[in-house]
Amino acid sequence: MTTLDASTAPVKRTPSGFTPVKKSRQVGDKSAAVLVTAAVVIAMIPLIWLVWTLVARGLEAILSAEWWTKSELRGGALNAIIGTLEQTFLAAVIAIPIGIFVAIYLVEYGNGSPLARITTFMVDILSGVPSIVAALFIYAVWRTTLDLPRSGFVVSLALVLLMAPIVIRSTEEMLKIVPQDLREASYALGVPKWKTIAKIVLPTALSGIVTGVMLAIARVMGESAPVLILVGSTKVINTNPFEGNQQSLPLMMVQQYNNGPSALDTVWGAALTLVILVAIVYFGAKLVSKLFSPKKF
Repeated sequence: MTTLDASTAPVKRTPSGFTPVKKSRQVGDKSAAVLVTAAVVIAMIPLIWLVWTLVARGLEAILSAEWWTKSELRGGALNAIIGTLEQTFLAAVIAIPIGIFVAIYLVEYGNGSPLARITTFMVDILSGVPSIVAALFIYAVWRTTLDLPRSGFVVSLALVLLMAPIVIRSTEEMLKIVPQDLREASYALGVPKWKTIAKIVLPTALSGIVTGVMLAIARVMGESAPVLILVGSTKVINTNPFEGNQQSLPLMMVQQYNNGPSALDTVWGAALTLVILVAIVYFGAKLVSKLFSPKKF
């Protein structure tokens, strides 16, 4: 009579049919859950402290009606708010289409070609470029070479250099995780590649693309180096970003901070205003992506 080897012995199972989990794996799973939870709590502490400090020190300034309706010359921040929104909007109008089209080329058409490799290399370089370098580059081209005046639009050009790599990278990663089966099913039905990308791939990845775009916008809205170098400040409202000096919230904070401790309330108010604007843009974009994303059944 032969005996069964340990490797050929039947696996013990519970009445439900599942193999019981070993105690060591249960302990490891619970330990990992505790560590992850602790890490999240530790990461939330400085974030909560930051938000609390912003609200506590900046709330008084932004609760004033003059803050949202009058220029800095009259004790408000409307000129800086308008400048920030216009400069960021112009940068987004230029950077977002460029970033999305470049990402589409890299994922759908590049296929390891020399141009795709060069493009990826340049995107990696731009991703690590400090804002001051981008601002100096635009200054060298716009002011030194072309001898054109400073304006809010010039700031937007520098912000494009900071936004585009983030949009490209985030869009590229989102397009890569779209299942290949969706593309092949569309091709099998005779749908052209460009229409498959426009009707299938992009809508499927829309939510992730919007998140990446919002990260890019949030980064550039708080940049101070481009506005310090490429545009002059003004305490009056200038709604034309293509002509004259134009204020922005980062520039306003730097100037008010240099005025001494008496202006710190204004600095905190401008910082809180900037956070509120970023939050409004972010949640608005997420709402739009939710409305236009493919519905799940």
